[in-house]
Amino acid sequence: MNRAVDGVIDVLIVGAGPTGLALGVDLARRGVDALVVEKADGLFPGSRGKGLQPRTLEVLEDLGVLDAILAAGGRYPVGMIWQDGERVGEHRMFDADEVEGAADDSAFTEPWMVPQWRTQEILFARLEELGGRVEFGREVVGLDQDEDGVSVRVASGPGLRARYVVAADGGRSAVRRALGIGMTGETVDPNPVVVSDVRITGLDRDHWHIFPPREDGYLAICPLAGTKDFQLVAQFPEGTAVDVSLDGIRKVAAARSHLAPEDVTEVRWASEFRPRAALADRFRSGRVFLAGDAAHVHSPAGGQGLNTSVQDAYNLGWKLGAVLRGGAPAALLDTYEEERRPIAAQMLGISTGVHRGEVKRGAATVQLGLGYRESSLTEETRKDAGTIQAGDRAPDTTVGGVRLFDALRGPHWTLVAVGVAPPELPDSVHVVSGEAQPPLGTGLFLVRPDGYVGWAGETKDGLSEYVTRLAL
Repeated sequence: MNRAVDGVIDVLIVGAGPTGLALGVDLARRGVDALVVEKADGLFPGSRGKGLQPRTLEVLEDLGVLDAILAAGGRYPVGMIWQDGERVGEHRMFDADEVEGAADDSAFTEPWMVPQWRTQEILFARLEELGGRVEFGREVVGLDQDEDGVSVRVASGPGLRARYVVAADGGRSAVRRALGIGMTGETVDPNPVVVSDVRITGLDRDHWHIFPPREDGYLAICPLAGTKDFQLVAQFPEGTAVDVSLDGIRKVAAARSHLAPEDVTEVRWASEFRPRAALADRFRSGRVFLAGDAAHVHSPAGGQGLNTSVQDAYNLGWKLGAVLRGGAPAALLDTYEEERRPIAAQMLGISTGVHRGEVKRGAATVQLGLGYRESSLTEETRKDAGTIQAGDRAPDTTVGGVRLFDALRGPHWTLVAVGVAPPELPDSVHVVSGEAQPPLGTGLFLVRPDGYVGWAGETKDGLSEYVTRLAL
């Protein structure tokens, strides 16, 4: 990988969570010199974001970590409802039929459970494999930017200089505050919630154990796939002083279930929060971008936060790479906020709806139907566009005997010619061609590095102008 020139880093990523690490991986494979800094002394230790949606699994496949992710996790178990120590019925957490219908052009038909700490370990290992870097114990406390780059101050040690900075430092983002960017949102639920990773005896690992709400709140205990742990989630009345110690967790488990206090043998991680939804007023200020929780904070219901965050990184990564290494115009970076902020707002609405019981965990939550039809990067030139239009996610289908996603994998653009002879394009654009077939029909589809159709046409008319505009 290229290293900093004259001490100037191409991209400084603040925060080594899923967003920052995914972005680091994407930039590393593009030969971009990126440094991830994290104020903590190590990776986040908890399970918090444990659900990976089908679209995120597609992204992780492209980033080269799918096999590790699948090996590390498992399917979500069926919910088991308990009452007075007795099993009284099962509860399906997801509308399987609705999810399957939304995923008919994807290899992934359901969410996959991997504790957040394990997802981060896998992304971290991939980043190191690609020559990327993470520096722990580096807290960003301020920054100043000019027309050439950003000077970043850290709590200890020398400052840093970068051409661009990406704030992936969470909902309390120090970078966002330093930029003076506000967040607009609401409290989804005023009642505090504890989420903790625990070791428990006396419960099977085949079910997500649900203990119906009482006056003092609900309790749910889910086995964490690929581990010996359970994730315990408990709600408390507003104003309650919550105790997240082993003794406190034992008390709430014993009070709301048939478990004895000693059945909770260990608390490995615990956190208290109040579900809220908030969206940053802007996703960019000059040479600084917001991504992940620094840009949008979700209720954990429905599993949208981490997934939306990783896809922020996936959108921004190819654009930074194109500007820094591919000669693309800097104006390309304007499309990050243009494309991702509306998506984040939409996902916030879904998260809040799931939390309040207004939206099913199903087609709305798998994120396969998201796209950028209204983006300034999108050009649909056909009079009668088919099922797949410019701005849509390319389907996981077969073209010319080749799995399309295999052809798309990597940091390049891909021209998909279906029933039409492909025109000559720069060598940087890969070409795959085959006979007309659903859902693509017939035509030319220029697919972006993040797997969305940028340009579509019946003929090559207008394609060369699009290619020139983006300096492909």
